Amino acid sequence: MTRPRRIAAFVLAILTLCSTERAGAIDPVYQEDMRRLVEIMGSLYFLEPLCGEASADWRAEAAELIVLDAPDPDREQRLYGAFNTGYQAYARNYRFCTLAAHEVMLRLFDEARQKSEGIRTRFAE
Repeated sequence: MTRPRRIAAFVLAILTLCSTERAGAIDPVYQEDMRRLVEIMGSLYFLEPLCGEASADWRAEAAELIVLDAPDPDREQRLYGAFNTGYQAYARNYRFCTLAAHEVMLRLFDEARQKSEGIRTRFAE
């Protein structure tokens, strides 16, 4: 091996050893559906009490769903972040219940039903 190739190989080996990045875990194929479902739960957590219709504790439901999925710490944080994103998206725009907020809730319920049924039928064991 020539000197430049040995130096290049040595530098490459050093860079590989010194790299602080760990190999990222691969997300499951249902990750995007799961992320959206948890985001919807965050939205409902804000909207339902606003409209006086709290039928579930969506925060507890989302936390239970995430625990059951048993994600790695990075994915777990991204899922909790999706919940917060859903909550904040409506908290910025609504201060009281309107007809539009009620319509959004109905659409979110429908989308959540579709996402959860899709995850269950396509990926459940």
